[in-house]
Amino acid sequence: MANDTNTFQAIISHCKEYGFIFPSSEIYDGLAAVYDYGQWGSELKRNIRDYWWKSMTQMHENIVGIDAAIFMHPTTWKASGHVDNFSDPMIDNKDSKKRYRVDHLIEAHAEELKAKGDTAGADALIAEMRKLEAADDYAGLKTLIDEKKIKCAVSGTVNWTDVRQFNLMFSTEFGAVSSENEEDNKVYLRPETAQGIFVNFLNVQKTGRMKIPFGIAQVGKAFRNEIVARQFIFRMREFEQMEMQFFIKPGTQKEWYEYWKEARMKWHQSLGIPAEKYRFHDHVKLAHYADAACDIEFDFPIGFKEVEGIHSRTDFDLRNHQEYSKKKMQYFDTEINQNYIPYVIETSIGLDRSVMMVLSHAYTEEDLSTPEKADSRVVLKFPAKLAPIKLAVFPLTKKDGLPELARELMDACKPHFKCFYEEKDAIGKRYRRQDAIGTPFCVTVDHQTKEDRTVTIRFRDSMEQKRVHMDEVKTLILAEIF
Repeated sequence: MANDTNTFQAIISHCKEYGFIFPSSEIYDGLAAVYDYGQWGSELKRNIRDYWWKSMTQMHENIVGIDAAIFMHPTTWKASGHVDNFSDPMIDNKDSKKRYRVDHLIEAHAEELKAKGDTAGADALIAEMRKLEAADDYAGLKTLIDEKKIKCAVSGTVNWTDVRQFNLMFSTEFGAVSSENEEDNKVYLRPETAQGIFVNFLNVQKTGRMKIPFGIAQVGKAFRNEIVARQFIFRMREFEQMEMQFFIKPGTQKEWYEYWKEARMKWHQSLGIPAEKYRFHDHVKLAHYADAACDIEFDFPIGFKEVEGIHSRTDFDLRNHQEYSKKKMQYFDTEINQNYIPYVIETSIGLDRSVMMVLSHAYTEEDLSTPEKADSRVVLKFPAKLAPIKLAVFPLTKKDGLPELARELMDACKPHFKCFYEEKDAIGKRYRRQDAIGTPFCVTVDHQTKEDRTVTIRFRDSMEQKRVHMDEVKTLILAEIF
């Protein structure tokens, strides 16, 4: 998909208009990069979360799930390296006082070069930036910005500060008693969910009698004080992660890394999204804990962006927690009669980014005009298993016993999947509203239903309609969503 700002903005507007996603605290003019999920967005998000959770914990006999607390002992983040290493290079424009993440500033300039036809120059600029980032050469990044005369989008000037590091963790005080030393009471809102898994490694391994290789999965909130949070729900300060840490024998990380790369790509394609919409991107600069890392990127309207990371974390986390806690984080392998600290392969996918990915692929504008009549529709072509509402039931009129029959069908179906009932407006308008929120099946109860208990079922994507018996509706839909 080409970089299509208009489509991206249309998706954002559609999400607000139809109850998917709202700016948080909007009546107070909102809070930057914080969003609330509405009635249909929360259903979509839950469906994606449940689909991931089932694929990890139900379909794998050697993966279990936990739910760790957001607050953790502050030493956790020293052991993990976040206190010293969890930061991004930033730069300020002295005239506008606007702060930029350095890579975003340079990438935006590269896009301008591409728009002017200088693709080679843009590619060379990005390559140089990545080389400097890999070397942690902040002076070199500043020189690059100066040499290329990269301007601030607000002031239009090139009057920049030096490049410096900015820690992304939110901190707060823990407990009601203040201390002369603020560090004594400082705790952090977790910037990732992974550490909750690592500190519970022994608890889960021993109580679950887990044998290497095995995994621990978790879904939960994380918080990052992004310098520049942007692009709707793609980069937020409060977000949700779906992570799985897979514990393995040292020396086997390469084969397991390749295994999970393939397994995770298959999961993405099982969402009904074509393979060409995805690609792998290998990391040029590895995180301090990794010996291999790549991203699964999706072709959003704003270009290819990361939705999931697969990382070979070595034994960095467990070894550091052993050092800082003075508790052994080892596994006794009965097959080789040996103790060792396991290595870890991580799969980490952003739930909010997954929502945006599914929305981006589903959003479709269709021209249905005929020579006689102009017509169009906006439809969200969600996979049926992810759609917020699976079935909408419409009585043709509000009388003649049709609402009672429609309610009978609702009562038969709603224990099994999410249903929606509506009587208001013409059938055509009701269909369009359900198209706009992605409901795959609509059923109309009409006067013929009173005679033979058949209803008209309408399919969202093809708009095909056919008569089926009321008793067949539940079975038909269950076959599509499982």
